[in-house]
Amino acid sequence: MHRFFPATLARDLPASIVVFLVAMPLCMGIAIASGAPPEKGLITGIIGGIIVGLFAGSPLQVSGPAAGLAVIVFELIRDAGIGALGPVLIMAGLIQMAAGMLKLGQWFRAISPAVVHGMLAGIGVLIVAGQLHVMLDAKPQAGGLANILAAPAAYLGLFPFSGEAAEAALGLGLLTIATMLVWEWARPQRLRLVPGALVGVVAATLAATLLNLPVAKVAVPESLWAAIQPPDVANGFGLFEPKLIIMAVAIAFIASAETLLSAAAVDRMHDGVRTNYNRELTAQGVGNLLCGFAGALPMTGVIVRSSANVQAGAVSRTSAILHGVWILGAVALLPWLLRAIPMSALAGVLVVTGYRLVSVAHARHLFERYGVLPATIWAVTLVTVVATDLLTGVLVGLGLSLIELLPQVRRLRLLVVTREREEGEWEVVLSGSASLVQLPRLAQALESLPPTRRVTLRLRSLWFMDHTCAELISGWMDRRRAQGERVVIDDGDVARHQAFAAKLQVSHG
Repeated sequence: MHRFFPATLARDLPASIVVFLVAMPLCMGIAIASGAPPEKGLITGIIGGIIVGLFAGSPLQVSGPAAGLAVIVFELIRDAGIGALGPVLIMAGLIQMAAGMLKLGQWFRAISPAVVHGMLAGIGVLIVAGQLHVMLDAKPQAGGLANILAAPAAYLGLFPFSGEAAEAALGLGLLTIATMLVWEWARPQRLRLVPGALVGVVAATLAATLLNLPVAKVAVPESLWAAIQPPDVANGFGLFEPKLIIMAVAIAFIASAETLLSAAAVDRMHDGVRTNYNRELTAQGVGNLLCGFAGALPMTGVIVRSSANVQAGAVSRTSAILHGVWILGAVALLPWLLRAIPMSALAGVLVVTGYRLVSVAHARHLFERYGVLPATIWAVTLVTVVATDLLTGVLVGLGLSLIELLPQVRRLRLLVVTREREEGEWEVVLSGSASLVQLPRLAQALESLPPTRRVTLRLRSLWFMDHTCAELISGWMDRRRAQGERVVIDDGDVARHQAFAAKLQVSHG
């Protein structure tokens, strides 16, 4: 029992409750945004907490349904039916497990940050566009552009107000958004860990109940077992259709990239055990495999719940495991309470979530620090995701990110040497070209460096550094400095090396 409930329980227990409160509205809301019943998201949250939390390579990362996959799951359910979700997730889980066992985890970190954030921004636009219709108790349109184009007419059609159900639903959605924003701006310090999403949903639920408003409510089954729908054997044979195979590969790729980039971000938030990326990837594969057999939504490591976990004081994987237990308890014991939640309240939560995914600040960061090309990659990826589909947007972004390498295509070799100069002082020497092609080896060398008093990063023989490696090195330097170590850059006297130093010394993100 000590393995599962260690001495750190005094800190992990309250943290798990905070994460549970953050996770509940997001699990249900993301399921609705994916075109699935809310209980599908809750089952994914349970598996992500209890199972993936037990085996994860990132002990403080929390796994569950992610907004980043809502769009692609919506398209899958729309085109192939919800019955195809299970077989596709089984294949996606097997792909992730194989990638983890083949030690490919570090390669997912080589994806350009401009592509990842552009993808998330595009997803944010699509989520907001779709949930604007759900806030009226209406169904979203079939595609992202259709949602955007139909929204003005849907909202203008409400005027003048006539007291219809759509107006009541909109009022509850706006109440949720306003309550979230006001709470996050003015909440007392003692209640800083109470999530705004929870407060907003509670306010809307109380208003709907006390005023007896005729709005759509969350529908969850009486029994959790009734929500588990193993894939039909007949649907399993349909998995060999090329379109579904492509969908499985896309889900595995995007879920893996989002998970491992989230894990890297979580590592920057604490000084504890670092992420084992291959183990994390394998654990995510196991989780998605089980979600496939349960007929639930796909999962990733999720940064909002993970950051809440770290900020609440969690110190071990026990917190993530317990948050899954609390979700299980809520679904099993309190289904009547979940049925009182207005659908438009969850849509309001997702409107705020989607808006925050469109991080213009990150695009500005890319432009100011690395120039026009990374910012352009961000913008083109965003527009392509919205105008076409998620997979096309990511592939276009990846293709554009290779443009940065074209002038260096004949000299992409990178030599990384780490050595101890004297007791308590190490140096890292980079020679050649630091590009995304060499990022896995560079990351392994930097992160295997032991704790020390001083690290010197020598760039004298480095002639190129792309923004993907610059982001990696910058994050590594910030982490070292946060632990009290001194990190010094030796760039020589050449102008381009001074430019490298200027990029790396700017505070990360």
